[in-house]
Amino acid sequence: MNGINADEIFSGKNGYTYDDIILLPGFIDFQMNDINLECKLTEKISLKTPIVSSPMDTVTESNMAINIALQGGLGIIHCNNTISEQLEHVKKVKRYNNGFILDPIVLNPDQTVKKILEIQEECGFSGFPITNNGKMGGKLVGFVSKRDFDFIDDKTTKIKDIMTTDLVTGKWDFSLEQSYNILKENKVSRLPILNDRGDLCALVSRKDQKKSRDFPLATKDPRTNQLIVGGAVTTHLKDRERIDTLVVDGNVDILVIDASQGNSIYQLDTIKYIKDNYPNVGIVGGNVVTKKQAEKLIEAGVDALREGMGVGSICTTQNVCGVGRSQANAIFEVSEFCKEKGVSVIADGGISNSGHIVKALVLGASFVMLGSLLAGTDESCGEYVYRDGIKLKKYRGMGSIEAMKKNSSRRYQSEKESVSVAQGVNGIVSSKGSIHSYIPHLIQGVKHGFQNIGAISIEKAHSLQKSGEISLEIRSLASQLEGNVHNLFEYNN
Repeated sequence: MNGINADEIFSGKNGYTYDDIILLPGFIDFQMNDINLECKLTEKISLKTPIVSSPMDTVTESNMAINIALQGGLGIIHCNNTISEQLEHVKKVKRYNNGFILDPIVLNPDQTVKKILEIQEECGFSGFPITNNGKMGGKLVGFVSKRDFDFIDDKTTKIKDIMTTDLVTGKWDFSLEQSYNILKENKVSRLPILNDRGDLCALVSRKDQKKSRDFPLATKDPRTNQLIVGGAVTTHLKDRERIDTLVVDGNVDILVIDASQGNSIYQLDTIKYIKDNYPNVGIVGGNVVTKKQAEKLIEAGVDALREGMGVGSICTTQNVCGVGRSQANAIFEVSEFCKEKGVSVIADGGISNSGHIVKALVLGASFVMLGSLLAGTDESCGEYVYRDGIKLKKYRGMGSIEAMKKNSSRRYQSEKESVSVAQGVNGIVSSKGSIHSYIPHLIQGVKHGFQNIGAISIEKAHSLQKSGEISLEIRSLASQLEGNVHNLFEYNN
């Protein structure tokens, strides 16, 4: 027998994970470069890369959202913060693609070369605007770049003694095109943008100009050419103000209702509020793991659904609550129902490699939401730590006590509990470098998988799975061991 179709596997009584199943190879009649992974998230939003970053407070803030959008995905700004903080992150994403950097690293004249080198080592930057108070909004007094400090042996030398003061600057009312023209005409790499008082308002970089050319997959609003960004909200009544602010002041493109269990009257009421007041804003509901859960949220008007409960690497919901579902079963059932209703599915949780992404997409999901896989990247908002000389990053579940103390208890409808019960843990993950090297590597693995099963697109993978042309096999524990690296004393990737 050449495998089993998905209907047969998931019609039984057993629950399966990604590792429990394997896809059997199909016929290859196209080049890997022919594969197109673009898919619609909502009627208005399509992603060329089927990856959404999780709205976790150690994963997605503006830096992650910007850079994952440049790679063709979508970032969801977490809501474990104040409304004004979340709004500021959304605004940074929206402003970014206009080319104006609103939060560059700024130094003051009395700091030293040593400080410059420390920042350069940590962030990779080599040019910094200098203001009188070392902050954005301060009066611009100079600029320091690598040519100014590269050959300075005395690291205690103050910036004011080496900085360039004869500067080319732009005005706050300049368009991006005007700013780029000044960069080109004056052959400079960075252009400080000042208001009428000479205060630093922004920075324009030639490097960012190149990004528009270098990131053809970028997720942009075709009307405004701005990067697309999502914002997480909870079902708490106080978050109605958050919704209003993100939409009206932040021009957020999509709202993700962040709840561990989405099948609640609170989420239905939140969906109604958004639909009644902001009908043009996309809504992602969830989380769900059954057809019954999905049905109610679709009837309420969601554009997409997050699928998964208790399967994340740092989630303990299934252990603490005894509630959840095996991820492969959940994706198959929910996606099958959502397909009929024209609603896309985001597989959320349980993904630890590119092979898992392939399986999630084949089983019916159109996108995957990543937490731990992105938490170790340079662009995540977790804190770097070092253990035994190894560079790591902090990562925590939104159900962890630490996160709940900050505000995340709202997603569990448990804000007023006298005793907090954790549904997640704190952890650390290995450093993975930049999104801009990591995501292409991950997607290339997905494309290899799609070629091996004979699917040239996500839509094609869905149809092949539905027709039974893509068949699967259940793996024993021995089979899972056999499929991983084994019987070696030592190995390197």
